[in-house]
Amino acid sequence: MSITIKDIAKKANVSITTVSRVLNQKTEGISKSTRKRVLEIIEELGYRPNSIARSMITKQTNTIGLIIPDIRNPFFPELVRGVEDFLNQHSYNVFLCNTDGDPKRELEYVSLLKEKNVDGIIFTYSCAETIQQLEDILSVEKIPFVLLDRGVEDHKFSVVSIHNEKAGYLATQHLIELMHTQIGCITGPTSYPNSKARLQGYQRALAEAGIASNPDLIVEGDFQMEGGYLAARELLAKQKVTAVFAFNDLMAFGVYQAAAEMGISIPDDLSVVGFDNIKYNQLLHPRLTTIEQSVYEMGKLSAEILFEQMTKGGDAVTKTQYLEPALILRESTKKLET
Repeated sequence: MSITIKDIAKKANVSITTVSRVLNQKTEGISKSTRKRVLEIIEELGYRPNSIARSMITKQTNTIGLIIPDIRNPFFPELVRGVEDFLNQHSYNVFLCNTDGDPKRELEYVSLLKEKNVDGIIFTYSCAETIQQLEDILSVEKIPFVLLDRGVEDHKFSVVSIHNEKAGYLATQHLIELMHTQIGCITGPTSYPNSKARLQGYQRALAEAGIASNPDLIVEGDFQMEGGYLAARELLAKQKVTAVFAFNDLMAFGVYQAAAEMGISIPDDLSVVGFDNIKYNQLLHPRLTTIEQSVYEMGKLSAEILFEQMTKGGDAVTKTQYLEPALILRESTKKLET
C-alpha cells in the first residue's frame, strides 16, 4: 500500500496543508520542530511524492534538457558531468539529447523538451539558423535557456564558453614562435561558431607575424578522428606543411594516424597542436600539445546560471561567461631547424 501525505499528516498530527508546504519548501510560519518532525516521518515511512501530481501544482518538473551534438566525443562527457553534478545537488534531473549536429534534430528536441515541460534547457548548437528559430520559440514559451560551448552575438541568451578566438591565436602563435610558417589548419564544420572563432584566431596570429594566410593550408574537418585523418592526408600530400593545428584533439589523433602511414615523424618532421586536452591524448606518443578548456567548470557554470534563471524568473540577469584557454605544452611540437 502506497504512503500518502494524509498518512504523514495523521502520524505527525498536522494538517495535510502543512505536509504539502514542507514538501514544497514553503515553510514560512511553520516551526523548525514541526518541519523536522514531518521530514523524519517522511523518511521513516519512505514516502516518495508523485512527481506528475506535484508538477501540476507547482508548475515545475525539476527536470532540464541538455542538448549536445555527440556524447561519443570525449569532450562532452566531462561537460555533461559538470551540469549533472550541480543540478543533482538541487534535486533536478537531466534529459540528455544527442543531435549529431543536425539543425533539424536540434529543433525537434527543443519541441520535445517543451512538451515534457522541462524547467530549462542547456544547449550546444550547430549553426546560427538554429539560434534564430530557437529565439522565436523560446521568447513565446519563456523557458530559461543557456548556450553552452558556443557563443552567439546579438541574442538575448546566457552564454558559457571559452575564448575560442584567443585559443586559436595561442595555438598558432606557439607554432610561429617555433619558426613554423607553413602551418596547416584543420577546422571543425564551418557552420559551427566555435570553429569560426578559432579560425579567426589562427588568421590573426599569422597576420601579426607577417605571414600570409594560405587558403590551401586550411581544410574543413568534422571534429571526428576520421575527419582529422582525411584532412591531414589531404594537407600532407599536396603541401609542404611543417605544422598542423587541429581544432580538437580527436582530429589531432587522425593527424597522428595519417602521419604514421605517410612515414612522417612527429615532432621531427611535423609539429601538431590539438584542442580540448581530453584525457586520452596523453596516451599518444609523443604526448599531444593542446589547448585546454575548463570543460567540467563550463558545464557546472552553465547549470548554475540556468538554476538562477529558473529560481529567480524574470529577476534573473542574462550572463555571458567566457573562460580563459590555456596552452598545454607537451612533446608534439618542436622548433623548426632552418
